[in-house]
Amino acid sequence: MKKLLALAVAAPLSAQDWAKPRLEKSPRHLEWVTVKHGNREVKCFLGFPEVKGKATAVVLIHEIFGLSDWMRGMVDQFAEAGYIAIAPDFLSGTGPNGGGTESLGGPDGARAKIQGLAQTQIDADLDAAIAHVRKLDACNGKVVVGGFCWGGAKTFLHAVHNPNIKAGLVFYGTSADVKDMPRIQAPIRGFYASNDARINAGLPAAIEGMKAAGKFFEPVTYEGAGHGFMRAGEDPAGSAENKKARADAWVRIRKILAGI
Repeated sequence: MKKLLALAVAAPLSAQDWAKPRLEKSPRHLEWVTVKHGNREVKCFLGFPEVKGKATAVVLIHEIFGLSDWMRGMVDQFAEAGYIAIAPDFLSGTGPNGGGTESLGGPDGARAKIQGLAQTQIDADLDAAIAHVRKLDACNGKVVVGGFCWGGAKTFLHAVHNPNIKAGLVFYGTSADVKDMPRIQAPIRGFYASNDARINAGLPAAIEGMKAAGKFFEPVTYEGAGHGFMRAGEDPAGSAENKKARADAWVRIRKILAGI
């Protein structure tokens, strides 16, 4: 477990090197926006697809490492697939002089701050981001929420909080408490790695809990992949198994979103 954790922490550091060029070369419109609720301001990265009609929006929840360059690259990739995408920086205001992820000095700084975030604030940040994209002229009013690792867990929890999202895409994240599952209205689709015992240990209970509550939960496990394969599979140095899992997951993502 310690070895896996060390690898997970080390990966984002090198990830920045190969993630930035994609953003710099993207032909799509990418911008920073600020959404507000109460006295709180949340910095978000927003991307628009090059499509003729109005598009579904996807709100993406970052990993425990904060709003990294890789996460911004995922916004661009969802936009490339034909969807409006927005990624809030849930660490907005936690850094020096009110800064966010970029001011925290890397993954360790982000991890130290993110553990203290209240779920009520996370849900409120998401509500504000959802409201922002839903009212955009380019949006068709449909909003999906998806997240990775820490963000995957928060996606499951936000589905409990918000009955109006069209789907939850949970990438290798823990599930909501079984007692809260009856409140979920959106279909939940999970993306898991076979070599991820920490997360997978909770899958049987999640499957049974969602079934007992009469809710839609479709988990898919990618053989040979490890935790974080959506990021690790994009890394040029990533394993063949992670690269395949990532490619297969994108086929599934596109199919899911096309059906919404």
